[in-house]
Amino acid sequence: MYVSVATQAGGSAPNEDWVGCTPSLAVVLDGLSTAGLDTGCRHGVPWYVAQLGGHLVAALASPEKSLADGLAQALEQVAALHPACDLKNPGTPSATVALLREGPDRLDHLVLADSPIVLEKENEFVVLTDLRVDEVCGDLRAETERFETGTPEHSASVARLVSAQRAIRNTPEGYWVASVGPEAAYHALTGAAGADEVRSAAVLSDGVSRLVTEYQMATWAAVFDELRAAGPASLISTVRNVEATDPHGRRWPRYKAGDDAAVAFCQRGVGV
Repeated sequence: MYVSVATQAGGSAPNEDWVGCTPSLAVVLDGLSTAGLDTGCRHGVPWYVAQLGGHLVAALASPEKSLADGLAQALEQVAALHPACDLKNPGTPSATVALLREGPDRLDHLVLADSPIVLEKENEFVVLTDLRVDEVCGDLRAETERFETGTPEHSASVARLVSAQRAIRNTPEGYWVASVGPEAAYHALTGAAGADEVRSAAVLSDGVSRLVTEYQMATWAAVFDELRAAGPASLISTVRNVEATDPHGRRWPRYKAGDDAAVAFCQRGVGV
C-alpha cells in the first residue's frame, strides 16, 4: 500500500504525537498529556513516543508476528531503555496506539485508547477506536468544559482530571494505554478486514479526528476527499483553521487550543 504521513505540534511545546510507516504498516502514537505533573522520567513524552514508534516498526517487520505481540515486545524494549527512571510513577510517559498492517489478503488493525483508524469501504466508513477512557472521570471532564481554554482555572481542572485518570490507568477499573508493562498490548482492540473490502484507510490521532467527531465540521467522506486531493498536511491545516475560529474553547471545549496532530493515509493499489 502507499502511505503518506504528516504530523504537527499543536502549539509551541514539543510534538507528543508520532507517525511512521513502511509499505505495509502505518503507526500513529499520541503521547498522553502530563498537565505539568511529575512523571518520574527524565526523558519526557516526545522521547517515549519516538522510541516506542521505532521499536514497533522493527518488531512488526516480521509479518508472522501479531500486532499485539509486536506491541508487547516494543513496550518491554522501551522500558528497558530507561530503568533508572521511576517506571512505577503513575504518570510515567504513555501513549495511545493505532496500527494498521497490510497482509496478502487482509488488513489487520490494533487500537489502544482513542486514536482511531477509519476504513473507507465501498459504501461506508468504518471507525475503529477504543473509547474506554470516556467511561471514567466524567465529572472531572465536565468540570474542565466550564472554563475557557488557557485560563488558570482550566489548567488546574485539567491537572485534576489527569491526576484522577492516572490512578486508574492500565487497571481493570479504568482504561488501557501503552506505558511500561507489556500486558497493555493484550487489552487493545484488534481485528481484520478483507483487503479487497477496503479502498483506503486513515490512521489518526484524536487531534485530527476531532474535526469530524467533536467539531462536526466535516464528514468522513470530506476528510478522505481532502486526503486524496491534497494529503495529510492539508488535512491538519484544515483542523488548525477550524480551531482558530474558537481559540478559547467556547464553542468546542477542549484541553488545549490546538492538540498535536498526526495522520497516516493508506491507499491500496496506488504507486508512487
